Amino acid sequence: MKQAIGIFDSGVGGLTVFKAIRQAFPHQDLIYFGDTARVPYGPKSPNTIIEYSVQNARFLLQQGIKTLIVACNTSSSVAIPHLKKLSKIPIIGVIDPGSEIAVRSSKNKRIGVIGTEGTIRSMAYSKAIKRLEPTAEVFSLACPLFVPIVEEGWQDHPIALKIVQEYLKPMKDNDIDTLVLGCTHYPLLSHVIRKYLGDKVKLVDSADAISEHLTELMPVEDDGQLGKDSFFVSDNEDKFASIASRILGKDLDALKRVRLFESWFVD
Repeated sequence: MKQAIGIFDSGVGGLTVFKAIRQAFPHQDLIYFGDTARVPYGPKSPNTIIEYSVQNARFLLQQGIKTLIVACNTSSSVAIPHLKKLSKIPIIGVIDPGSEIAVRSSKNKRIGVIGTEGTIRSMAYSKAIKRLEPTAEVFSLACPLFVPIVEEGWQDHPIALKIVQEYLKPMKDNDIDTLVLGCTHYPLLSHVIRKYLGDKVKLVDSADAISEHLTELMPVEDDGQLGKDSFFVSDNEDKFASIASRILGKDLDALKRVRLFESWFVD
């Protein structure tokens, strides 16, 4: 029996990471958990984010996974040290891979980072980028309305461009040439962000960063069988399935709701 790669996020945004990993590892089993009952994580305190992240990780570890991907930037920014105490399997967040790509991509070393309030408050990206490139100037900005826009499926609504313009004007004024999309929901707004900032600004996607990093760490296995996909959420299955079908370009075959505190499934 194949051991799966486990992926968790606060909601549907982590499916961008799931999609990138699925493309890179077509024969690998993947298990995804979206904590849709408690999204968004960004405004919550570090202690609450750590508590939720530990619960999510324990659920996936119970499935016998061999690697844990913390797709949520907010969780990655504060919870990774606590998660690594739970298991000896590789536990990988999105902060370091995204920071590495940002530093490699930037020519003028003026790098923007957008994320949830929790991610920006932690300064995790700023610290990681500065470790890699001490001369870099990092401009960080919380964009809390981006997550609900995506969760509502409004990324193509005219209001999305207005909110992007309002939030990202300081980034344009600071002449950044690279922007880290420091939340898995944000790549779903990349077309709107690119429309406002222009093609000269490189957008760093968490999904591409973590997929590239994972490819460097793990061999691509080919046993002749396509990998199995399993999806779990903590609430709102229908809404999750609807948005997921747009992100993944297909309907979900296996989706269940799980109650983390009770360790049983609701079909």
